[in-house]
Amino acid sequence: MSQNSNKRREALVYHAKPKPGKIAVVPTKKYSSQRDLALAYSPGVAEPCLEIAKDVNNVYKYTAKGNLVAVITNGTAVLGLGDIGPEASKPVMEGKGLLFKIFAGIDVFDIEVDSKDVDAFVETVKNIAPTFGGINLEDIKAPEAFEIERRLKAELDIPVMHDDQHGTAIISAAAMLNALEIADKQIEDVKIVVSGAGSAAISCMNLYHLLGAKLENISMFDINGLLRADRTDLSPEQVKFKSNKDYNSLADAMVDADVFLGLSVGNIVSPDMIRSMANDPIVFAMANPTPEIDYNVAITSRPDLIMATGRSDHPNQVNNVLGFPFIFRGALDVRATAINEEMKMAAVKAIAQLAKEPVPEQVNIAYGATRFTFGRDYIIPKPFDPRLITTIPPAVAKAAMDSGVALEPITDWESYNDELLERLGEDNKIVRLLLDRARLDPKRIIFAESDQLDVLKAAQIVHEEGIAIPVLLGNREVILELKEEIGFEADVEIIDPLSEEEKDQVDRYANIYWNTRKRKGITYLDARRQVKRRDYFASMMVNEGDADGMLSGYSRSYPTVIKPVLEVIGTAPGVQKVAACNLMVTSRGPLFLADTSININPNAKELAKIAQMTSATVKMFGLEPVVAMVSYSNFGSSGHEKATEVSKAVSYLHRNYPDLVVDGEVQADFALNREMLQAKFPFSKLAGRKVNTLVFSNIDSANISYKVIKELEKADNIGPILLGMRKPVHVLQLGASVDEMVSMAAITVIDAQKKQKQEVRRAQDKG
Repeated sequence: MSQNSNKRREALVYHAKPKPGKIAVVPTKKYSSQRDLALAYSPGVAEPCLEIAKDVNNVYKYTAKGNLVAVITNGTAVLGLGDIGPEASKPVMEGKGLLFKIFAGIDVFDIEVDSKDVDAFVETVKNIAPTFGGINLEDIKAPEAFEIERRLKAELDIPVMHDDQHGTAIISAAAMLNALEIADKQIEDVKIVVSGAGSAAISCMNLYHLLGAKLENISMFDINGLLRADRTDLSPEQVKFKSNKDYNSLADAMVDADVFLGLSVGNIVSPDMIRSMANDPIVFAMANPTPEIDYNVAITSRPDLIMATGRSDHPNQVNNVLGFPFIFRGALDVRATAINEEMKMAAVKAIAQLAKEPVPEQVNIAYGATRFTFGRDYIIPKPFDPRLITTIPPAVAKAAMDSGVALEPITDWESYNDELLERLGEDNKIVRLLLDRARLDPKRIIFAESDQLDVLKAAQIVHEEGIAIPVLLGNREVILELKEEIGFEADVEIIDPLSEEEKDQVDRYANIYWNTRKRKGITYLDARRQVKRRDYFASMMVNEGDADGMLSGYSRSYPTVIKPVLEVIGTAPGVQKVAACNLMVTSRGPLFLADTSININPNAKELAKIAQMTSATVKMFGLEPVVAMVSYSNFGSSGHEKATEVSKAVSYLHRNYPDLVVDGEVQADFALNREMLQAKFPFSKLAGRKVNTLVFSNIDSANISYKVIKELEKADNIGPILLGMRKPVHVLQLGASVDEMVSMAAITVIDAQKKQKQEVRRAQDKG
């Protein structure tokens, strides 16, 4: 099975299992009793119906209309697939709905209309519009897309936007403003060459024109060449950009051009064409997945180049997800009757300004940067910047209010900001950030049980996604057989400690291990037998620098695996006992729980150390730790020793780590309900804060809690993450899922990245 066929199968399985599709309808009200059902439907449902009948605006008060967007297509221009029909477009529309939800908390129904007739399509959308608070048009071919959007905007009183046009235009315009500022050029003076004359390119130029670009400075090309004034095949939208210039080719037009905008096909721009441009040229090569010119080729051609693409693996990605979720969020929140030019312009300026402001450490950590700063390689915010939701929607909402299209103006902007921040906890962005950060600097990670099918599947994903460089440890023949079975064709290192090929390595490790343990009752023969065992062998590899980290524990009990790890590698300087925490990706956001696996009944000082180490791990994810030391008691309400140990730990932390936001002892419900905590215990350091870390008084409560959360909420689980180890080693839970192992591999890579930086700093300090 080839890698491409394996990817194809993976994509199909992802969409088919365990339940077909990517989105679902979830109840927002209680439905457990007959009383609940009588309120949800007949007879109780009649009351809101009557209120809406009296005043149609009450539909926003009593139904989900105000947070519901329709993603509508006819499947005539789907991604790079073309006209594939409404049914075949549905996976894309569901995907768009998923992005609306995870980035802005907006609910979506995807609608696929079986009609290419403009009149029929418009009439269909108009007839279903009362259901929705907004309409996102998607993947409709030009020129019909222009007419459909124009008519729907004129005939409906809810926001309508064709994202393929305006999303790209808004994001690229924000990037263009910043690129021009860096190049010290004015938009009204620059010469612009455009490759592509479809809906996105037309919309970009319309917006650039509004920003000040002059029509006579724009040269737009389609497949037939320059849009000359004498051409008779231009659409009404293209006619606006017809040119009297006499360029015979794209190359001719690019001589002395200040800006190139590509929304066409890949590899049509050469290095010579880039070199022919004016000083400090701006090149936005946005064809996807292959840009009009390769990023590395382009920046090598011109050191003064400012470049953006549509790809995430290069600086300055022009990504529509920076726009549409947040634009609709702002429009819905003031019940805008349209998305007008003022609102689009507000989004452009908000995005552009955000790139100039100091970047949160969470973003720097996620993308592996020391510090993003406004400049040639950072002209536009990153898609996972948490400030997007508190920057763009308010700007769009204010523009809607100022331009007279907002039916429910916002009066309390501070409360609105808090509402937007709450929406950040509705998805698992942290997992994506984790994987992206690992990809920036992959490390050699040993999968100590690679002769287990699921472990090998995880190693395959890790390799193919560039998360880590897997080293497969186990029975070579079994691994090769399983690799063939799952189509894992890559030439990945396989190590079998029991094979003859590894005899010299076993001898070397045995000698090192024996020298560290010979005064603890271990003979050389004992040492040799031990290091042939996979966990000892893997630990020795990491300890001796032959690998950067290891994962084990899928098929054996936790105590069995942790023992060789502690014997061979040991704890970090200043750490007496290791601990473990689990990250649960819940509906309220990420939640760290400790100690879930190691310390059975820690005393006060041990609890304090666990809290300190867990806080450091939370910071590793780019989050500010807010730590609740949980118990069955609240702030001294019980004098039992279990409660007082927690209280002593808190006192120790307050004295020695005054900057750490930590308090307790406190019951879990108070810890997780900040309004309740604020009301009852306003003196607490946790009052008014959103707790993201729970430290439990013993292993029973911690371990049971994380497993209950995992099963009842179906929360993603990352862990247990070992805390306090000298080297990057992590032990999986017995029978961990493939996804859990992939996440743990990323954790191990990030742990290795961090420890490597610490070693460099220590070496520099000594030097």
